Amino acid sequence: MATETESRPAGSPADGDDVLLRVEGVKVHFPIKRGVIFDKTVGYVYAVDGVDLAIRRGETYGLVGESGCGKSTLGRAILKLEPPTAGSVHFDGVDVASLQGEELRRKRREMQMVFQDPLSSLDPRQSVESLLLEGMKAHGLAKDQAAATRRLRELLTAVGLPAKSLSKYPHEFSGGQRQRIGIARALSVDPKLIVADEPVSALDVSVQAQVINLLEELQDTFGLTYLVVAHDLAVVKHISDRVGVMYLGALVEEAGADDLYAAPLHPYTRALMSAVPVPDPVIEDRRERILLTGDLPSPANPPSGCRFHTRCPWRQPTRCDTDRPELRTVQIEGIPATHRVACHYVEDIASGAIAAHRVSAEAVDPTLVQSDPSLDGSLIGPSSIGEATSADPL
Repeated sequence: MATETESRPAGSPADGDDVLLRVEGVKVHFPIKRGVIFDKTVGYVYAVDGVDLAIRRGETYGLVGESGCGKSTLGRAILKLEPPTAGSVHFDGVDVASLQGEELRRKRREMQMVFQDPLSSLDPRQSVESLLLEGMKAHGLAKDQAAATRRLRELLTAVGLPAKSLSKYPHEFSGGQRQRIGIARALSVDPKLIVADEPVSALDVSVQAQVINLLEELQDTFGLTYLVVAHDLAVVKHISDRVGVMYLGALVEEAGADDLYAAPLHPYTRALMSAVPVPDPVIEDRRERILLTGDLPSPANPPSGCRFHTRCPWRQPTRCDTDRPELRTVQIEGIPATHRVACHYVEDIASGAIAAHRVSAEAVDPTLVQSDPSLDGSLIGPSSIGEATSADPL
């Protein structure tokens, strides 16, 4: 056991910290098929490519990043809704990635998911009562009809819906009410962990606040642990204890919510934070804005070395293009050991020893693809935007 603990990155929670979920080296690669009669795998989409994180019991972990970075895929892989290509997912001491059949079904009672679109995740042909009872029956929690009915009424009360909602169907509710039903369905089997995939992105701002406050109240009441996947940085700051920032299938920064928002260190995180508007017009006009050039590279053909180097204003001619950085504790005064960053030059960037440069985008023909000699010239996926760093300072 000592060997396993020593191999973990500094700053990551240890087993003594009451860790409920530990993800180590998780990868999810989707094959790219080619052929008319016989399908041939000619490449892979590297949706998640080596993620390590740990979530303590009773904690809310926020996972942020732009669309296509692999946030939702990682959440689904944790529940094994998408089978991991590699790595381990230890939940309460059990490796979920190795479970199959009945063992996996029983374990999923303790891990539930709230989906992004509340309408498409609810069967329109089932009443609310049927939707809530389905999971309870599957796990043997609805043997006593009277007790089950009481449980359903308690669930609806907990999420702020009247008991008469049991006889209604999903189309009879608003978006916020449907999301409350989705939360009630997840709670119906008494889970320990809830993966909330963009739980408020499809809702109005006023309804978003109601759902976020509801999730916090339910966490206090039922002792829940959350993994919240979102791209709204304000939502993540409000609800999270710790935050992980993803870029192109990997974590680039992880810290306590207050620490991350006070001192973002990774160039990508700094760019994300600079995009959040500040209500004070004086501060808004004076603060630094970092505008990234180009689009997110294709996960079917990710850049070598640091995945962010094609868009990074602090890119250096050595290591950035060739060596993939590890998520590590940084040596910067005032930064806690729990703040981890995947950047070779983060200390130099923070001290000002490395200046930012302009990043220029070079348009490429979207019909062109890159080939891999090991696949006899077969296609492995399209390139996105190629960028070069010039010597002109910002």
